Amino acid sequence: MRKKNYTYIWVSLVVLVFGIIFIPRIVDRIRDKDIVEKDRMSSENDPEVLSYIMRNGERRKVPSFAFRNQDSLLITNEDYKGKVYVVEFFFTSCPSICPIMNRNLVELQDEFREYEDFGVASFTINPEYDTPSVLKAYAEQYGINDMDWHLMTGDREEIYKLANEGFNIFAAEAVDVPGGFEHSGLFALIDREGYIRSRKDDFGNPIIYYRGTITREQQTNDHGEIEQITQLKEDIEKLLEE
Repeated sequence: MRKKNYTYIWVSLVVLVFGIIFIPRIVDRIRDKDIVEKDRMSSENDPEVLSYIMRNGERRKVPSFAFRNQDSLLITNEDYKGKVYVVEFFFTSCPSICPIMNRNLVELQDEFREYEDFGVASFTINPEYDTPSVLKAYAEQYGINDMDWHLMTGDREEIYKLANEGFNIFAAEAVDVPGGFEHSGLFALIDREGYIRSRKDDFGNPIIYYRGTITREQQTNDHGEIEQITQLKEDIEKLLEE
């Protein structure tokens, strides 16, 4: 009996020592994990954090591209690495929405002029007409003078693939439309690592793109849609601060 009592006492002591040493550590680890998890969830649900745009469970990134700009220089997606930038698809002879889009972008250019890590990527959807010299004249006409704003032209099929598949921003030739081309007038916002980002709507879903065809002075269009240049400016600032 006495031997069994001693065994019981030793087992009890081992359990007590284990509890004193290891249980607090286990509790701390559980608590820390809970805090990290809460922080992660809080970050994902934070309306101030811009969303990544997902496709098949992966973050959508700007595809590789290589085109000539208004100075006939070869520009690729690598030239935008480390920069926050806005993407548009336009054409210089557009008689409707393109002038509005580019006046909006010129305003952003002027507001972010002091930032060396901000840029704009403009791709023409009429590359046969929009040669580098035509794009150069267009840039001068609209006051496009930021060294990180490239107006690009090149292979027609590659540009349309970039628009319709790479960004899912609609662009097509349409003979019945004024100017002969149809496009959405949307802007895409890209972060320093090349990912497409956007703010969330009132339901917590990413808006994906920003309307480029309504000015801040207009506020709304004939369809009741509100301008999103103010939101785009705010979100550019957020990405520049990341």
